[in-house]
Amino acid sequence: MLETLRSVLRFRPLELDPVERRLSRAASVADLRRIAKRRLPGGVFDYIDGGAEDEISMARNASAFGRYEFRPRVLRDVGEVDTTSTLLGRKLGFPLVLAPTGFSRIADPQGELAVARAAARAGLPYALSTLGTRSIEEVAAVGGERLWFQVYVWRDRGLVKEMIDRAAAAGYEALCITVDAPVLGRRERDVRRGFTLPPKIGLDTIVDGILHPSWTWAFVRSEPIAFANVRGRSVGDGTSAVALAEYVNRQFDPNLSWRDVEFLRSNWDGPVVVKGIQSVADAKLSAQEGIDAIVLSNHGGRQLDGAPAIVELVPDVADAVGGEIEIICDGGVRRGSDIVKALALGAQACMAGRAYLYGLGAGGERGVEHALGLLGDEVRRVLALAGCGSVADITPDLVRLRKDDRPAD
Repeated sequence: MLETLRSVLRFRPLELDPVERRLSRAASVADLRRIAKRRLPGGVFDYIDGGAEDEISMARNASAFGRYEFRPRVLRDVGEVDTTSTLLGRKLGFPLVLAPTGFSRIADPQGELAVARAAARAGLPYALSTLGTRSIEEVAAVGGERLWFQVYVWRDRGLVKEMIDRAAAAGYEALCITVDAPVLGRRERDVRRGFTLPPKIGLDTIVDGILHPSWTWAFVRSEPIAFANVRGRSVGDGTSAVALAEYVNRQFDPNLSWRDVEFLRSNWDGPVVVKGIQSVADAKLSAQEGIDAIVLSNHGGRQLDGAPAIVELVPDVADAVGGEIEIICDGGVRRGSDIVKALALGAQACMAGRAYLYGLGAGGERGVEHALGLLGDEVRRVLALAGCGSVADITPDLVRLRKDDRPAD
């Protein structure tokens, strides 16, 4: 009996690092989300996690991947699996782009710097948001060679041109133009909480801060949070608390049109990506305009509630413009299997924002690295189990609609 007990009573080494201890319990992006929810104040978590109005599009972005099932092949020699692919003519560690997300420093003081460093180590592009809390130059100093600059079209075109000139000077690879935000969607979680950027201090936030001491201590020890790329400008840089909807609706141009896309292209010597395409018709227009890549995206369900679930849009767009323009699927990616399904349906890569923000909230830079590691490992495992030795082996017949979702004959 003593021998039996000795064989099973093996205690894990005590992990003294609290970040490593947290991350060791995260087996999936969903686990990182749960950890981030515990660590972050309610308003901060809801800003990251929430969507527009009833959050129907946000929920369907994720659930729609479940409508597709794999048709795995066996006995296919998958002893070595290659997850690399290409996008805009350059290699990816696996088919993922880290989406632009504003105000990342509310999740962790390093914010965009942490994300850029983790993305560079994983061999993935990272798109810095116009509303980032680290500047174009700061991110370029740590972010490797695969940085994109995401731009909103402000009323002040001179400011826009100045920012894209700075991105070009700093060596950014591509310009990513977001076109689905002529006005800001109504994000009702933020409305209910009276959430502002940066968070205003009130009785509720004081209580929330006491309940989340590690976040609060890091927040108060860090320099003030602001929109770093417009710091000190007349448009306002977020150093004073402001409701995001009020700020966006005052500064962004609702008259945005294809003329503005042409203006940006004429001032950028490199690949141009249009983010926010939600129809076959606009995908065709993008191809006709000579855009290098499109991001099929409903802004993570944060703009028009009731917009299409993005993965369901991929096959129709691929049928219409596949081969003419590269297609990126953005919305609801939580698993490596989601990425593989999107590629089988016709995308060249996926884009994800919340997935790495959950990691950032759960464990800072190491949390982002953990999230990317989970997704990359899942892509490799799914390819092997599906009978694909590489991303190049993914074909349309790898997936199909589940029986209950197929149209009747």
